[in-house]
Amino acid sequence: KNSANGGANGLIINSEGELILCQHGDRRLAKLKDWPSKNPEFETIVDNYNGNILNSPNDLTISKDGSIFFTDPPYGLANQDLDSLKEISFNGVYKFKDNKLKLLINNLSRPNGIALSNDENFLYVANSDKNIPIITVYEIYNDTLINEKIFFNGATLAKTNKGLFDGLKIHSSGTIFATGPGGVLIIDNTGKHLGTINPGSRVANCAFDKKEDFLYMTSDNNLTRIKINYDPLSY
Repeated sequence: KNSANGGANGLIINSEGELILCQHGDRRLAKLKDWPSKNPEFETIVDNYNGNILNSPNDLTISKDGSIFFTDPPYGLANQDLDSLKEISFNGVYKFKDNKLKLLINNLSRPNGIALSNDENFLYVANSDKNIPIITVYEIYNDTLINEKIFFNGATLAKTNKGLFDGLKIHSSGTIFATGPGGVLIIDNTGKHLGTINPGSRVANCAFDKKEDFLYMTSDNNLTRIKINYDPLSY
């Protein structure tokens, strides 16, 4: 079943094999029960912050301890920041753990793609704002984020390429594959742009298969993949 208000966005399978969804149309994080089946049911994980309905959860990642980190821009609302249904003044990044929702970031204009470093010491967040096209990185300290930095600034690329920063994934080598201006940007862990994969249309998200043999990309109505022969030592 699809929401009448825009359906789901980011998806992830947790350690129990359950499908967790950012239902940006229904403005909640949900779990798909009895999946896969002909008649699955959605169970709400969280749909509000301090009693105010979430904007429209967009993308998510899960840590090894089961904590869910997710972004909450206004894209599921017809008039976005100006929509009368918007109950939260900012567009946040949150952590959900032990049935508690904690606000981590409230100063990004359009938080979108999100990923944890392989050692889970850093959190990367893509900002899908054409005026502020950046990827930020934060050090995770206890239950908070510190040392905010701009990891990659896409302003120059955005001048001559279509697309905004959206979903991103981190390769086992630590290299970031980030959808953005021009396609999927390959960025090393120092923030150096190594190259771009251009599938011919604007890319919204990407994911590796388990062996990292292929990179899958979603764009408009298309799902494409490309064979990955990536050796970070060659750069």
